[in-house]
Amino acid sequence: MYPFNYHKPTSVDEAVSLFLGAEDPAYLSGGMTLIPTMKQRLAMPTDLVDLSDVQAMRGIERQESRLMIGAFTRHADVARSDVVRQAVPALARLAGLIGDNQVRHRGTIGGSVANSDPAADYPAAVVGLGADVVTNKRTISSADYFQDLFETALEPGEMIVRIEFSIPRRAAYRKFPNPASRYAVVGVMVAEFDTGVQVGVTGAGACAFRASTLEAALTADLRPEAIAGVDIPDAGFNSDLHASAEYRAHLVGVMARRAVADLLAS
Repeated sequence: MYPFNYHKPTSVDEAVSLFLGAEDPAYLSGGMTLIPTMKQRLAMPTDLVDLSDVQAMRGIERQESRLMIGAFTRHADVARSDVVRQAVPALARLAGLIGDNQVRHRGTIGGSVANSDPAADYPAAVVGLGADVVTNKRTISSADYFQDLFETALEPGEMIVRIEFSIPRRAAYRKFPNPASRYAVVGVMVAEFDTGVQVGVTGAGACAFRASTLEAALTADLRPEAIAGVDIPDAGFNSDLHASAEYRAHLVGVMARRAVADLLAS
């Protein structure tokens, strides 16, 4: 690990000011990706801006049809929150499936969404639940947020303050986890709204995306059997030592059917 300057602000404005005033800074949230990368000397920020004392980025609150979660809220807190369990039980379950106990007690929802790891769980919920990503500057729709591998709509220095999820009638999340890391080889969030069904997919492609063909089939007929014959092309899907693109396309359909079955049983 290379030497760096360490800062611990107590407000959003102070954090942004420190970031913009540094040569090559990085925000430190849970640190689940950043710290290992720095230890391997694959990243060398001149300054770390630790967000752990910024209270405005913590907390969980429901307001009518919206569930608002502060960016520095840890996975374990989302998983055990009564507010989340009552509003979107599937989101609490998703959080409880992330990594292991140590990761869930250190990692944060904002850090995960900002990093946009292609195998992370939260992105499936962000797109599947039609969330808005609220930063220190603006509100970004989930449709515009995830752009490519580890690439989002965030501008340099822009920081996620909270994420606002739409509360569905029902929802369910299923993933096929890597047995070692528990990352999603493929994860699927299925959510039923008054306007129809939304399906968010993670793990399959460079970043999370909406599966429009599955959404159309399930909006017309909300049963696992309705998507049995839906074609899921593997063009652009990830292919690595864990799973081929073709196998990931197969898993999207399998996880979607299981999520629909869970949703109907809820």
